[in-house]
Amino acid sequence: MAELMLGNKALARGLYEGGCSVVSSYPGTPSTEVTEEAAKYDEIYCEWAPNEKVALEVAFGASLAGKRSFCGMKHVGLNVAADPLFTCSYTGVNAGLVICVADDAGMHSSQNEQDSRHYAIASKIPMLEPSDSAEACAFTKKAFELSEEFDTPVIIKMCTRVAHSQSIVEKSGRVVPLEKIYQKNIAKYVMMPGNAIRRHPVVEDRMKKLAAYAEDCEFNRVEMGDTALGIITSSTSYQYAKEVFGEKACILKLGMVNPLPEKMILDFAAKVEKLVILEELDPIIENHCKALGLKVTGKDVFPVTGEFTQSLIAHKLGVALAQTKPLSEELPNRPPVMCAGCPHRGLFYTLAKLKCTVLGDIGCYTLGAVAPLSAMDMTLCMGASVSAIHGFNKALGKEGEGSTVAVIGDSTFMHSGMTGLANIAYNQSNSTVIILDNSITGMTGHQQNPTTGYNIKGDPAGKIDLKALCLAMGIARVTVVDPYDLTECERVIRKELAAEEPSVIISRRPCVLLKYVKNQKPLVASQEKCVGCKACMRLGCPAISIREGKAVIDSTLCVGCGVCTQLCKFGALS
Repeated sequence: MAELMLGNKALARGLYEGGCSVVSSYPGTPSTEVTEEAAKYDEIYCEWAPNEKVALEVAFGASLAGKRSFCGMKHVGLNVAADPLFTCSYTGVNAGLVICVADDAGMHSSQNEQDSRHYAIASKIPMLEPSDSAEACAFTKKAFELSEEFDTPVIIKMCTRVAHSQSIVEKSGRVVPLEKIYQKNIAKYVMMPGNAIRRHPVVEDRMKKLAAYAEDCEFNRVEMGDTALGIITSSTSYQYAKEVFGEKACILKLGMVNPLPEKMILDFAAKVEKLVILEELDPIIENHCKALGLKVTGKDVFPVTGEFTQSLIAHKLGVALAQTKPLSEELPNRPPVMCAGCPHRGLFYTLAKLKCTVLGDIGCYTLGAVAPLSAMDMTLCMGASVSAIHGFNKALGKEGEGSTVAVIGDSTFMHSGMTGLANIAYNQSNSTVIILDNSITGMTGHQQNPTTGYNIKGDPAGKIDLKALCLAMGIARVTVVDPYDLTECERVIRKELAAEEPSVIISRRPCVLLKYVKNQKPLVASQEKCVGCKACMRLGCPAISIREGKAVIDSTLCVGCGVCTQLCKFGALS
């Protein structure tokens, strides 16, 4: 039975058909839907882990127990999971272990542009790279077999376009292999130095066998055409090449990108007059070809940043494409903004008003950096705000302590913020940390986390009390505020900044987009009372605009949060 599927949904289908039993992941665009779709299969146990490191360790434990397992993450999440990644390469697996990483070329929802193929090479783990939904499903099933055949974790690399595009997938039934019984094996699974040093040669030998396998495997194929041009490519770049050249060019499509074949590439190169390497981001395939002594066109023509497109490839290779109608240049710029009624807006307004230095973190609240609030000075990675404020205040002392705060979301705090707070409590910097508790993982689409009290299926689960946790970690001053109450927010922030000890402020109000949140009636701007002072515009709320010098509220956007009424001195908003 065939179905049109999102790439991520197809990968989840591959988990189901491939007999996967345990899935543990942390949400991150563009990988999130894989685990959400997998959770729809009752045969698979699925969970959101606090972070990617934990997710991989859970999946490894399930593999060790004899069940096929999976964990998923975005590219920066693989940085977090790198510690267990490199060592489970040494231990190998019991049952199949598959890791999905989704790269975000173009940084549509990421703080950096990173090529995860480097991780496969560095950790000496095979990597498969599907180019459409059908391959996402098929490669996932085959990855479990590959994992067990070569005693290794297997990484599947997705990208934004493959993860979030749709193509036809032929569905088949679920096949669960015989359970692999766990057997104690200290030499294989206990990676203390004496054992690890003996496992490294095993890994090197495995890579040689995988390199031989890559020469004639189902993931790599040659499509012959006009031998004047040969293209070596993978992933979504393969689709672009097909759209630009059709059947004209010769294409070597690589579905296994680590290890790369040698003989297959040399044989292909010998059949074509000109060799072009099409790959997004870093020149991994290109450098491999150059090491084989081949002359290629690659990053000397194509960019090393951003996503490729059909038009880019055609332009760089001098191919004429049918003219398409360009988008009108008159379309307005629409930068991302916090939603109308977002609970973070009032808190950021207050921080901007107090002229605080704000060390930020990863989440939808990073939009606090956007004008007109412009209330964020730094964003680095998950949890960095809490660690960085400690260093900032240790470096500046009194100069920084009275005007610097860290902000971090509830999910991000559970991901990576707790250790930073432990450092503040232990090494005693006079730092104020604000946890933006909107009762959900907001930026990736409302996933549950350890503070919400619900699991991935929405069933009741263990719930961590943020206030009790912070107190238990040694922070004596913990205050909960409602970010809709600007006066109270300002009072508490001033008080905690003036305190001579570490403190935590929990800004608590659920995300306005949650289904159970009942919004108030939209506000109305009185044209008679409005004097056009534009004080309300300092909030940056998308529901408020100025027309003919007067404030106007869009009733289709306004949720009646009332924050703007606290700024209007003339009672024009009600």
